[in-house]
Amino acid sequence: MAANIKAIKGTKDTLPSESYKLQYIEQAALDTAKSFGYHEMRTPVFEYTELFDRSVGETTDVVQKEMYTFNDKGERSITLRPEGTAGAVRAFLEHGLFNEPLPQKVCYLTSCYRYEKPQAGRLREFHQFGIECFGAASALADAEIIALAKQYFDFIGIEKLAVEINSIGCPECRKKYSEALKSFFESKKADLCETCLSRLDRNPMRILDCKSPVCSGIAADAPVVLDYICDDCREHFEKLQTYLKAMEIDFVVNPQIVRGLDYYTRTVFEFVSMDEKTKGLVLGGGGRYDGLIEELGGASLPACGFAMGLERLLIYMEESGIPFPEAPKCNLSIVTAGEGATLKALELASELRAEGYSVNIDIAGRSIKAQMKYANKLNSQFTVVIGDNELEAGEARLKNMADGNETVVSLAEFVSGFERAYLDSAIDLSGVDFSAMTQTDINNLFK
Repeated sequence: MAANIKAIKGTKDTLPSESYKLQYIEQAALDTAKSFGYHEMRTPVFEYTELFDRSVGETTDVVQKEMYTFNDKGERSITLRPEGTAGAVRAFLEHGLFNEPLPQKVCYLTSCYRYEKPQAGRLREFHQFGIECFGAASALADAEIIALAKQYFDFIGIEKLAVEINSIGCPECRKKYSEALKSFFESKKADLCETCLSRLDRNPMRILDCKSPVCSGIAADAPVVLDYICDDCREHFEKLQTYLKAMEIDFVVNPQIVRGLDYYTRTVFEFVSMDEKTKGLVLGGGGRYDGLIEELGGASLPACGFAMGLERLLIYMEESGIPFPEAPKCNLSIVTAGEGATLKALELASELRAEGYSVNIDIAGRSIKAQMKYANKLNSQFTVVIGDNELEAGEARLKNMADGNETVVSLAEFVSGFERAYLDSAIDLSGVDFSAMTQTDINNLFK
């Protein structure tokens, strides 16, 4: 294969053998969000660069080092989105959703782009699930978002997670805190990395987020933000803890959490792995960003949200042995011999597909033996062979590939015959006490 005819470094193809897993975690995320009143929003993959400069923050690594920015043919500066919140806020403002009943609750599944060193769970093109709540100032909104995220992680089977929370205060609190940080780091300048030296005057809080072991070690002894938050911010943080306790959500206050983007205010939180193999891995996080809507030209409206990377989550689940639903199977392969049989197969396949079944018919003109071999490779649950004899008799043998049992089924009533055989194979009725069940229970059993 030619060198330039392959996936670009930092990107990844998702093949059918894995795509069903992503579909599962994506659908579970959307379903969980829907149960909390969140509905999907879709925004363009690229925006004007100014949007991210103003929202994400000019002093962040994302803006300074990682954005894919280019001039289009109209000489406008365009950037592939590095995260989902900024575009969601832009859409909220542009389409006047602030005139709708508040709070507005939106969610999204989106691709994001950052130029950083590719590694396991960290790609240059990656995908996020995110939720945003616009127009709710109460700590109840923060608590509900944390509860939503926890319910999702519980549903997909991730148990060894710690909920870590912090408050980084409002802009007024942060002015005082930034002064204290600047004073602290000034005495450590000789040991700071070049990036952190550039942050010292512009935004010393960013130093707390540095991944350098030296800078991280210095930051461990830095002043703690909770010592500098105002009474209102402290009350908000205390209420959040009260609400989490009421929902029986265990949490740890971690004053080191600042998150990596400038728009956060007050509440910040992360879901952190406590598994021995992946201890410390952050699977998702978020917080409050009360000033962002106003910063982007809207009214002063509070907002908060949460996001997680899907590739990182998928790798974590696979390495931790968390089970996924089985890969989708072909319910039936119709093996044909002759043109008449092919026409009948087309008829039956259309009827069964309309009922929601996965049906394969031969479209390659292969022999019966080759068709059966292909059916096995598809892991078909059932096969049926239709040829001239079956057409003349008006019936065929439906074979259960798991146990080899065959059932004679009328071609005229093939759909109902197949459905009976399929249900019999899918449901183990041994030990079921029908006398203790209502009709609704019985109906649900056979859904």
